[in-house]
Amino acid sequence: MTDPGDAPAGNATRSHARGVPRQRHTSGPATSGSATSGHAPSRSAPSRTGSRARPKVGAGRRARPVGRGRRILRTAAISLSVLVLATAGVGWWFYEHLNGNLHSVPLTDGSGDSAGKEKADAFGRTPINLLVVGSDGRTNASDCKLGGGCSQTGVQTGSNADVEMVMHISADRSNATVMSIPRDTVTTVPACKDTETGVSTNGYTGMVNSALQYGPACQVATVHRLTGIPIDHFVKLDFSGVVKMSDAVGGVSACVDKDVYDTYSHLKLAQGTHTLKGVAALEFVRSRHGFGDGSDLGRTYSQHLFLSSMIRKFKSAGTLTDPTAVYRLADAATKALTVDTGLGSIRKLIGLAADVDKVPAKRITFTTMQTAPDPGDSNRLVPAATAQSLFATIANDQSLTNSSGDKTAAASATAKASASASAVPAAQIAVTVENGTTVIGRASAVATALLDKGFSSGTTTGNAAGTTSTTTLTYGSGYKAEAQTAAKALGLPSSHLKQRDATGTGLTLVIGTDWTSGTAYPAPADTKTATANAHAETADQSKTCAKVSPYRTVSLNGVAMTPTQAYRAATGTKDSAP
Repeated sequence: MTDPGDAPAGNATRSHARGVPRQRHTSGPATSGSATSGHAPSRSAPSRTGSRARPKVGAGRRARPVGRGRRILRTAAISLSVLVLATAGVGWWFYEHLNGNLHSVPLTDGSGDSAGKEKADAFGRTPINLLVVGSDGRTNASDCKLGGGCSQTGVQTGSNADVEMVMHISADRSNATVMSIPRDTVTTVPACKDTETGVSTNGYTGMVNSALQYGPACQVATVHRLTGIPIDHFVKLDFSGVVKMSDAVGGVSACVDKDVYDTYSHLKLAQGTHTLKGVAALEFVRSRHGFGDGSDLGRTYSQHLFLSSMIRKFKSAGTLTDPTAVYRLADAATKALTVDTGLGSIRKLIGLAADVDKVPAKRITFTTMQTAPDPGDSNRLVPAATAQSLFATIANDQSLTNSSGDKTAAASATAKASASASAVPAAQIAVTVENGTTVIGRASAVATALLDKGFSSGTTTGNAAGTTSTTTLTYGSGYKAEAQTAAKALGLPSSHLKQRDATGTGLTLVIGTDWTSGTAYPAPADTKTATANAHAETADQSKTCAKVSPYRTVSLNGVAMTPTQAYRAATGTKDSAP
C-alpha cells in the first residue's frame, strides 16, 4: 500500500473527459399555407388602364387595395405594442412594489460558521433548511392591539421567538420535514450581535426563544447549535403578519374536537370545523392553554394542523391561478415577512415557493422536538435523548415518509448495499482510497481497515483533487460486483456507488466530509426512533382535529376550569368564527 502523504484534499488528479456528440438540427416539412420567410405569399396587383383596372384572366375576385391592408396591419401593430408596453409596465411596477415590501437582514452576524453548511448528495444537490420564526414582539401599535400587554409598557423594542420551526426540504425535492422547537426549551445561546441594533450578548443559558432579542442571526445560531442542523434561510412573522396572511388566502380551515375557550388568547370555537380569518387565525396559532396539556407542546400540535391546512389550500385548484388572489397573497406575504438577504427578492422567494410546491402534501411531515422536564425548573424543557435521532435524520436529509406517504420504519432511501454481493473474493479486489476531507490520514485509516478485512494488497491511498462533501465509490465497466462487495464491507449505502465512463477501470473510493472519522460509514438514523414521541403527522390529513385540553388550564371570573367548561360559561362572549 502506497501513501503519498495522505494530506488533506487538494492535489489534482487525472480525469477522463467524455466526448459529446454534436447535435444535429433538422427542420420539419413546411405546413400548408406557410412560407419560410414568415410572410404570406404575395399577390400581383392588377394593372390599370383608363378609369378601371381589368382583372387578370382566371381571377376569381377583385384584389383588395394594398393601401387599406397596410393601414389595418399598422393599426393592429400599434395597438399590440401599446398593450405589450402597458402590460410590461404593470408587471414591472408589481415586481418593484413587492421587492420594496420586503425587509431583509443577514443570516449570520459574521462571527464564524454560526449557521452551518449543507452536505450535497451524490448528484451534487443540496437540501434547504428554513428557520420559520413567529415573533411575539409588540413593536408597533398594530401588534400591541393584537397581542395585548402594552397598556403599561407601551410599544416595545425587543421580541421573543414564540414559534420556531425548522423546515427541511430534501435535496431531490421529494419530501419535507417541519420540526417545531417548543419555546420553553432551555439551551445555550452563543455570543452574538444584532446587525441592525448593535445589541449583543456574550452568551448564556436560557430559553431558546430569547435569542431573538439579539436579532434573527442570533436565533439562527442558537437553533443550529442546539440541533446541529445547518440553517440556510429564515423568515420571521409577527402578529399582524399572521392576520394578513390568513386573510390573503381567504381563511384557513381548522377543526377542534370539543368546544374551546382559551381565556388568554381569546380563542372561542364550538366543536367542529371553522374557517379562520384575521384575528381568529392569530388566536388559534397563539393558543397554548386551549389544547393538549396546556403547555407549549399542545400549541405546536395545533399549529401543525393550521399550517397543513394552509398548505393544502395553496395547492388546491384556483388558489395560485387567480391573478387577484396571487397579488393579494404576494402583497400580504412581502409586507408581513422579514427574511435573510439570501431570500431578499421576489425572484428568490418564488424559487423557494416552487421548491415547496414540488413536495406532495402526503410527504410533508410535521414533528415536534422530543423533550423532557428541565431538572432545574419543572416549568421548562430540555431536549430528550431521542431528539438527537430526529436532528440527525433532518441533517442527513432522510425522509420520514416513503413514496406512498406512509411513515418509514427505517431509512429505506439510504439502505445498505445489497447483501447479495458478488462472489468475488475480497482478496481479489483492490481499492484506490482518496482523502477528500481536511482530516490528515483519513485515506490511510480506511485503506488499513480494508486490508484488515482481507482486501488485496494492491489497495492504495492518495489525495482527492479537492474537498468533497459526499463519499463516493466509483467503479469501471464490469466492476459493479466488486464495488458492491467493498461497499458492504464499509457499510456504504448503495446510493453512493457510481459507474465511471467506459475508459475507467477498478474501484476508487473518495472519502468526503460526511465521513470524517471511523472506518465504517456512519449509519443513518433509524426514522422509527426519530419520530418516537415526536407527534409526527403528514400535511394531507385533512380530517384531524385539534385536541382540546381536558385540564383546568384556563380561568374565568377567577375560577379555574377546562376550556370546554369556559366555553359553556362564557355565553356573553362571541365566538371567534362561525
